[in-house]
Amino acid sequence: MWQGEIKGLPLQVRVLTLSDLPELLSIQEAVIQALAEPEHYQSLSIKEFTKLLTDQTLIGATSEGRLIAFRAMLIPPIDDEHLGRDIGWPEDSLERVLYQEVTNVHPDFRGYGLQTHLGKLLMSQVESDNRFDVVCATVAPFNIPSMKDKFTLGLRIGALKEKYGGKLRYIFYKELHRSWQPTSEVMDVPMEERMKQVELLQTGWFGTCLMKQGEQWIVRYEK
Repeated sequence: MWQGEIKGLPLQVRVLTLSDLPELLSIQEAVIQALAEPEHYQSLSIKEFTKLLTDQTLIGATSEGRLIAFRAMLIPPIDDEHLGRDIGWPEDSLERVLYQEVTNVHPDFRGYGLQTHLGKLLMSQVESDNRFDVVCATVAPFNIPSMKDKFTLGLRIGALKEKYGGKLRYIFYKELHRSWQPTSEVMDVPMEERMKQVELLQTGWFGTCLMKQGEQWIVRYEK
């Protein structure tokens, strides 16, 4: 799928298979052990990994024969939490919605930009896949690395609402087969101003980038 070097690190990226499951579990455990608050990490079960591997939506980076990072897309069930509904996607096209799923980078290999690199490769792969029309993802407010990752991959904020039993989440998305261009209207809103952001999102605005002004994180909105 891809072979080269990143910051001097030799790297091969490929679609993973069921034979890679033991190494996937090992990386996940290493990530959990390195977290300051591991209870906040949502780990994947063997069943969930098996679905991703069977659907061939999980790619991994190896260096000198060792799996060091992975990133996945998810073909989601059409349930009450479906993100397509949150962005107003047509009900009869929800099966053409794909989710950005988990990313794990082994703690020994942080700092190489592997999360973004794998994300770009995955997005390139799904953009050529005619089975899907849109990619969605959720990010908690003030999860700055994840928000930056989504904006870097070309996703924009389409909604801000409570999901998963009352947890506030931005709903990001990107249409795969058509481009979106904003007008010249721009509004910058502090991230803590929830209601102002909801109002903009409900009236045709989209969150398009993130910036820091002093001690405040600001979300830029365009329409």
